[in-house]
Amino acid sequence: MKVENPAAFRFLLEDELYLLNADKLLYDKITESELPAAVPLSPVTENAKPAPVTIVPSLTPEPQVVIKTPVDEFKYLGKNLKNFLVLTWYKNAGFIMAEHLTALENILKRKELNPDDVAIFNLANYSETKFSQLKTFFKPTKVLVLGGDALPQDIKVLKPNKPVTSNGITVLYSYSFDEMMDNVDYKKTFWELVKTL
Repeated sequence: MKVENPAAFRFLLEDELYLLNADKLLYDKITESELPAAVPLSPVTENAKPAPVTIVPSLTPEPQVVIKTPVDEFKYLGKNLKNFLVLTWYKNAGFIMAEHLTALENILKRKELNPDDVAIFNLANYSETKFSQLKTFFKPTKVLVLGGDALPQDIKVLKPNKPVTSNGITVLYSYSFDEMMDNVDYKKTFWELVKTL
């Protein structure tokens, strides 16, 4: 059966019809006067073959469902001007302990960076956060992970002090400041690796 006007379905079918939103708009625009005249039906015979069904595509495209994911809002220290993300883990500090921040700022100065060039993010405040969420929010090109606790749960496979570059992002997982403060060897290793970032 070929129906050129969707409004004619109500005369041909006795069951309830459910229209798509796009078709409802079209249906509302059609008036009774535009409906085709009823076509008389021929009697059904025993050996009659059913008429071929013609499918008429909808005049308007079906609406696309847009799924909006919530935008993550993270609090961090710095302005992330150079897309350099520093991940920390401090249960008793907002972002990083004051003495560790001073040490980090000295390291950044040696690399000709200032505190506004980086984003210091305390993962202890967002323990369920995945690295994929951080990538979307911060858009980092360099990531410095300070200690094993500061590793996001979906990149725990990183090896300490082995920089890895993937998809334009260089990630260095190294010692935390707690580990480095009293260990000269750790400080030297850390500085040699940070220079390469």
